[in-house]
Amino acid sequence: MENLSETPSTEGKAIKDQPDLDLLYFQPFIPRSFEKDLFNFLRGQLFFYRVQYKIKRGGIETQINTPRYTTVFGLDETSRFASDGSNVETSTSKPVAPNKYPTCRPRPIPQCLDELRKITEVFTESTYNFCLVNYYATGADSISYHSDDERFLGLDPAIASFSFGAKRDFLMKHKPVPPREGDTLPDQINNAKPLKLPLASGDMILMRGKTQANWLHSIPKRKGGESDRGRINITFRKAMVKGGTENYYQYNVGKGEVWKWDERKKEMRPWQSGGSG
Repeated sequence: MENLSETPSTEGKAIKDQPDLDLLYFQPFIPRSFEKDLFNFLRGQLFFYRVQYKIKRGGIETQINTPRYTTVFGLDETSRFASDGSNVETSTSKPVAPNKYPTCRPRPIPQCLDELRKITEVFTESTYNFCLVNYYATGADSISYHSDDERFLGLDPAIASFSFGAKRDFLMKHKPVPPREGDTLPDQINNAKPLKLPLASGDMILMRGKTQANWLHSIPKRKGGESDRGRINITFRKAMVKGGTENYYQYNVGKGEVWKWDERKKEMRPWQSGGSG
């Protein structure tokens, strides 16, 4: 991973020209000479999950099938990983209680991703303890409009988002603003076209400040072009309490089948080796 010493490849461009928006856009962050190798390495080495979960809407239970492959690594601020990979309390360095994380088994960030995390911290002036990885196998894989504004992330969280592989549109729009008498700004915000950033391989966008509290973002479905070549998205973020750990593992690992890239067949296949990823 010595190539990471060459990052960032370009200076970040600040984007603050719309209400409550605070972005830093690197085109690219990872050198073009290295991003393809990193994409192939991560796709070939990581284990992924196609998470299923149930939610209730209006009293009706609905099963959600996550429309992309996911995985996650990390631990919230109240705990840390010991040298042997076990979980210990941050305040005392003593082993965590057996029932502290009853629904998941937190895993350390792999070395290659941890090196990227450390470099990202330097150039974003933020710290991170979680790494979420999404794999969009085709243009049919997507993520709907949402914001990373969970309370366990704290106030004004910084989210550093990397793209590798196929170029995909990253759409952003302001959350709806209630109308105010004599004020035209809410109408301007609510009627504005979404901001579209065509994220290419090696690019990184940092969302910070009031962005998550006021903006939504998505990766929409796409047909044709390079979208079927596969895209990996890596996001670094910081969970403050154990609820963040439980949430991230529930929705990015869950209890579903384990998948791994099959280089010969050029597709994700269920992992048959009996491991847990």
